[in-house]
Amino acid sequence: MWSSLKKILNFVNNYIYLYIMEDNVINRLVPRLRKIGVNVELFGNYPWIYLDKVNGNKVKREDFFKGNHGFTIAFLPLKGEKMVLTDIKEVFKIIRKYK
Repeated sequence: MWSSLKKILNFVNNYIYLYIMEDNVINRLVPRLRKIGVNVELFGNYPWIYLDKVNGNKVKREDFFKGNHGFTIAFLPLKGEKMVLTDIKEVFKIIRKYK
């Protein structure tokens, strides 16, 4: 079931839609940031969702958080659980740093 999740993240018209959930923290955060002029690019590797770029600036290795491949912004939850940001203070600290 999880192995055929169609690459978890689908980038369509610069918006990110998660196939397994419609209403979640990522689908609310990305458009809100875009409205204030902050474009973020994410990528995923089940169950991690990484913050890759902020306004075109690549997040550097020394800023990786809770993961070996990038700054972990969230984890895909188990069935019936809600998705939450890993640490909201750290997330916005990195967004401000690379803005």
